[in-house]
Amino acid sequence: MRPVDVATFLHRCRTDAGLTQRALAERAGTSAAAVCHYERGTRVPRADTLVRLVAATGATLQWTAHRFPADGAARDSLDDNGEILAAVLDLAEHLPRRRGEELAAPVFARLAAAR
Repeated sequence: MRPVDVATFLHRCRTDAGLTQRALAERAGTSAAAVCHYERGTRVPRADTLVRLVAATGATLQWTAHRFPADGAARDSLDDNGEILAAVLDLAEHLPRRRGEELAAPVFARLAAAR
């Protein structure tokens, strides 16, 4: 199932149950205006309120937590990117500042001379 925002989720639960905003509000013990705000996304219900609203539609709410890329993989990627950036900056330090200057990095100096 694709993630959706709270407003869309609540609207779907209510309409799937065949309820009006007023009917849902009465069942959940809140106001129709509050339900309207939640469905428009102008207010976000607290977690316990969302559970109560969803229960009033006859559905249940399950929470799932996901880690964004595995902690170790993300750190390794950042380390790799950091090393690449350091190498690029080091190379930039060795590039000639003015036309006609020699390259200070021997590998690149040989490549440039071979041209």
